Amino acid sequence: MSAHIGVVGTVFVDCKGFAAAKYVPLGRNVGSVKFVHGGVGRNVAENIARLGLPVSLLSSIDQGGIGRDVACRLAEAGVRLDWLAELPECGMGMWLAVMDEHGELAGSISQMPDLRGMATMIVEHGRELLDRSTHVALELDLNEAITTQVLRLAREAGRPVYGLPGNLEIVLALPKVLDSLAGFICNHIEIGRICGQDFAENDPAGLLRLLPEFASQHRLRSLVVTLGPHGCVYWDGATGQSGVQPALKVKVVDTCGAGDAFFSGTVAGLARGETLAQAVQMGTRVAACTIQSAENNCPALAQALEKMAK
Repeated sequence: MSAHIGVVGTVFVDCKGFAAAKYVPLGRNVGSVKFVHGGVGRNVAENIARLGLPVSLLSSIDQGGIGRDVACRLAEAGVRLDWLAELPECGMGMWLAVMDEHGELAGSISQMPDLRGMATMIVEHGRELLDRSTHVALELDLNEAITTQVLRLAREAGRPVYGLPGNLEIVLALPKVLDSLAGFICNHIEIGRICGQDFAENDPAGLLRLLPEFASQHRLRSLVVTLGPHGCVYWDGATGQSGVQPALKVKVVDTCGAGDAFFSGTVAGLARGETLAQAVQMGTRVAACTIQSAENNCPALAQALEKMAK
């Protein structure tokens, strides 16, 4: 069976403000404002499709023009949308974000979508998604029912699940969900919250020492922790390999979507049979392409990766 990744996660519409000069939190800031397609599930599905892998998205959108725009863009990228629920309202979330003069996130407010449409889709068609998929990419912090149902179906079907946290609500409340994952990819702040410790992003060696113990405690087969401009650290239970993958130096336009992009590239590499050490290199390249775009994805990802390889 050739690789096919099933993605379960949210769709958002993001409103982003970009400061043209030094951002003043309590002042008026001149810049530009853009609406872009977002959401962890949507971002990951589009990235994987643009990497040339078959991918299906189980999620929900709004009925109407904006929802149709989201679906059209995904379909054009090559994402299969057989399990995309349409709701009269709140099928998609909204994210208001302010980016400073360096393209770094300065503040945000998130409105979650109504997850009932997605929950119904999983109950009625989740098994079909798992039958089609060889690997599952799961946005972990949806709700307890969705997360546990997807993990149960994947376990029954024998499909590896790779998890990406959102706000950590579910992971912190039910840390045992990590036990069901083939791989967990998070950032240094998120793993710090799970462990109850603070980790600096500029201390990869310190984090690297923690990974085997954390992975063993949660029965993870692989673990990756991203460190922003300092790259990532990884541990691969299958090979016993661990290491540091440096970030690539590029001109930053917008760091939003970088984590989703890294996750997408890494999961795509694993689905193609690469080792984790090889897969995080692809994740790093996809993230580097994405942060050079004002969107949450790099629309010309294939061309950007080809140019990067030269």
